[in-house]
Amino acid sequence: MSESNLTRAEIEEFWAGWLQGNRDVEESGDWRPLAEFYAEDGNYGWMYHPDEHFMAVGRDQIRDWAIGIEMDGLDGWHYDYVCTMIDETKNMVLGFWQQKSGIINDETGEEYEIRGIGGSWFGLKRVTEGADAGQVKIDWQRDWFDLPSTTSTFIEILKAGKAPDTLLKRMETGAKGMELPGHYRYADLTSTLWPPPVAAGEYVTQAAAPEVTA
Repeated sequence: MSESNLTRAEIEEFWAGWLQGNRDVEESGDWRPLAEFYAEDGNYGWMYHPDEHFMAVGRDQIRDWAIGIEMDGLDGWHYDYVCTMIDETKNMVLGFWQQKSGIINDETGEEYEIRGIGGSWFGLKRVTEGADAGQVKIDWQRDWFDLPSTTSTFIEILKAGKAPDTLLKRMETGAKGMELPGHYRYADLTSTLWPPPVAAGEYVTQAAAPEVTA
């Protein structure tokens, strides 16, 4: 095992802290404290549309944009991790979550939920320099979720008259799209769409198929 690799025990310890951290911020309604789980030079992104992506580079942008602006107004929402896969040979974690609103549908008696499989792909590292030296932090994170289902669920909540003011404000903010910090066209992304080491070809599992020619 190379010096840069984390042990299974280290990853599991980090993950347990991450899960508790998520519960803490869900309860408080302010996700910004989670920024301390990220490396100072970490990056965090996801895709809204093929040519609208979100990317935060550095802990400050992650705090202010990714878990600040993008999460403000989602009071009561919770993201329950229903399955986790850990690969200590790559320092990676895959977490699959369900996104539920904390708002009850009067017809079903259940919470409004964003259907579709959502999740986060994490790359972890042991920081070697600075104030965080020796600590395990998130080096990069990429999320995926079902955007059409998200839109549909928000509309259902609106039609039922169940949207609190905080959620209405979040919807208003989200409608600004490319005007918001961290929203980029694909060509302008400040980090790679795929996680940097994957984009660099460090984990190629299957060689690319030959290019199709006319």
